Amino acid sequence: MRTELSRRMGIEHALFGFTPFPAVAAAITRAGGLGVLGAVRYHAPGDLARDLDWMEAHTGGRPYGLDVVMPAKKVEGVSEADVEAMIPAGHRRFVQETLARYGVPPLADGEACGWRITGWMEDVARGQLDTAFDYPVKLLANALGPPPADVIDRAHGHGTLVAALAGSARHATRHADAGVDVVVAQGYEAGGHTGEIATMVLTPEVVRAVDPLPVLAAGGIGSGEQIAAGLALGAQGVWLGSLWLATEEAGLTSRALTAKLLAAGSGDTVRSRALTGKPARQLRTAWTDAWEDPGGPGALPMPLQGLLVAEALSRIQKYEAVPLLGTPVGQIVGRMDTVRGVQAVVDDLTRGFERAVERLDRIAGRA
Repeated sequence: MRTELSRRMGIEHALFGFTPFPAVAAAITRAGGLGVLGAVRYHAPGDLARDLDWMEAHTGGRPYGLDVVMPAKKVEGVSEADVEAMIPAGHRRFVQETLARYGVPPLADGEACGWRITGWMEDVARGQLDTAFDYPVKLLANALGPPPADVIDRAHGHGTLVAALAGSARHATRHADAGVDVVVAQGYEAGGHTGEIATMVLTPEVVRAVDPLPVLAAGGIGSGEQIAAGLALGAQGVWLGSLWLATEEAGLTSRALTAKLLAAGSGDTVRSRALTGKPARQLRTAWTDAWEDPGGPGALPMPLQGLLVAEALSRIQKYEAVPLLGTPVGQIVGRMDTVRGVQAVVDDLTRGFERAVERLDRIAGRA
């Protein structure tokens, strides 16, 4: 699974693995791909530095990347407290009523909220970058399109390539014009924030729109055969995220969540604004259903929704409130039926890729 982009990145397989878990990212890198650590949950620069130190010690000098969440337009002078103050009282009441309906206890007095995505805040994201550029990060990816122009210039000054996710050819063209080096064509099937276009349609459209920039196919990819399909559509690699949730290195502490992932079919996810305020694919739960109920207040725009539900999600996870318990995950969850190590997953992907190529060779009369 080698392409021009994989050779440029110095990796064995054209396989880019996004994950919020440092142990998974490092294992992907050791297995020959490029592990990309998600930074959005790091609020304190010291926490990110600690995990990047760990990555350095466990990747054997091989390359890895970092994924941030930054709007393309710089926003200044807005604090987290300012944003919190914009949340309507009715939405706060709805959250508490929903938790009470399912008997979810409160956190202990003084207990910090463990689930709080604040990396989208301008000052937090830039603080992450101040830390990241002290390390040999090979790829900087942004989940909200191209980062601000000064960030792209700064990354290039450090010899770091910049990738941006796109859900349409129109978005991809804007990313290319902004100066990114790699476009991730993320289809509707993917976990997390997605657009409306499926991967099979989106990938060749983006490839054509940004040529000669390299494109990574993303969304609904969890087998070697699907990787081969992505490369056949013109991509120079694949971007995988959901698949790593069911790995030993992810170390999900919630047995209930692991069981839900392993039992879920490809139809058991939903695109919902319940998590961040933007449509994000996740397991369908009583929590997502509550936010889609016409009788409810509806989700707030990003970033208000993420701040609103942060404590609630921490409580749901801590107490394993099973009906409400979920996670961002793509439709590929239907293939995730056992917990395996990252190396075993990569081995399975490469074998599937070889099978697909051999099958096409036979069809073409080359074997």
